[in-house]
Amino acid sequence: MSLPAEFHDIAKRVNNWGRWGAEDEIGTCNLITDEVVRAAAAEIRTGRRVPLALPLKEDGVQAGLIPGRINPLHTMVQINQEIFGPGTVACSDDAVTMGLQAGTHWDALTHVSHSGKIYNGRPASSITPHTRAQYSGIDKAGHIVSRGVLLDVARAKGLDRLPGGHAVTPEDLAEAEEFGGVTVRSGDIVLVRTGQVQVYLAGDKHGYGFPSPGLSVRTPEWFHARDVAAVANDTLTFEIFPPELENLWLPVHALDLVEMGMHQGQNWNLEKLSTACAEENRYAFLLSAMPEPFVGGTGTPVAPVAVL
Repeated sequence: MSLPAEFHDIAKRVNNWGRWGAEDEIGTCNLITDEVVRAAAAEIRTGRRVPLALPLKEDGVQAGLIPGRINPLHTMVQINQEIFGPGTVACSDDAVTMGLQAGTHWDALTHVSHSGKIYNGRPASSITPHTRAQYSGIDKAGHIVSRGVLLDVARAKGLDRLPGGHAVTPEDLAEAEEFGGVTVRSGDIVLVRTGQVQVYLAGDKHGYGFPSPGLSVRTPEWFHARDVAAVANDTLTFEIFPPELENLWLPVHALDLVEMGMHQGQNWNLEKLSTACAEENRYAFLLSAMPEPFVGGTGTPVAPVAVL
């Protein structure tokens, strides 16, 4: 089934192919300039640090929806082993096997494709078992450190959590922006809180994934108009699931990653940040969310920290 005309119309309006040159592989991360980071550092007033990652564990958020995306399998490979002989310093070591997008993570621009293309018009066939993501792998993203803005959509509506069928619209984002007394600007990393991660934290990982509130297919235009550098939220699927348009699966992924070249993050725990921003009465901060540089990776675990 081909993508509908409505999708292609939005794609044309948000497309950034060639904006930073034919060789570009990082998309809207180009908007995180030295000047943007200097301004972001000025948002630090108290030094209060808020971690935003979920714990990486075998009973993690993945429930089998995506084949192969397994929760971390953590194995001890040596325990108190005197590897240099009896009486020497003993070492303990461990290893992990996991899906790179199993927990709190960034999607690389190559995570999805449509119509045979990835970001900047390159062929989706450039992703292979041997080369992995030949272009725009997560290692190319570099420094994802910028001004973060929390758009607390749930709190702006007076709710602890949005209902499962709620598609977060541009109007919702504007409402949360006004609620927080903050203006999203070029180079910002926007964090959208729905409260959905509470379902997982309460022990219901199936209910966490489905049904889930998430971003509407209309939101990429809002982010594009403001030159947002990256977006993350507190859901498994990022966009509303099941989809708002029948049989149109993952359209927001395709618009953000393929057309716009904007990295997106999922499974971020924004609950403590919501509390902190409300207590501090400000919704902008320095955000450090450095990707692990897996060469050719289509995603990466991340342990983001907001500094207020």
